[in-house]
Amino acid sequence: MIGGGFLVVPALVGVLDWPMPTAIGTSLLVIVINAAASLWVRAATSTFGWKVIIPVSLTAIVGALLGKSASDSVSHTFLARAFAVLLVAVAIYTATTSMVALR
Repeated sequence: MIGGGFLVVPALVGVLDWPMPTAIGTSLLVIVINAAASLWVRAATSTFGWKVIIPVSLTAIVGALLGKSASDSVSHTFLARAFAVLLVAVAIYTATTSMVALR
């Protein structure tokens, strides 16, 4: 499943002419707010699989730090174009797998 950020970030950049870092940050802030609200609601009634949550969370944190470091050394234009290519590739993949599943 793909989150709405794949559509929201290009829309913020293309339609509202926001800089890529601002659009990404805004999208991530919305994700954090949604995740926190979901956690708050589920915490009262659910148990959590900490053996999965902790390694996945630590991996995500390390990946974010490495990604930030890598993105600082690449131009924003290149990042925007690479993101557009990734967006098209994911759209093609999603359309293809959906059409195959309909058979």
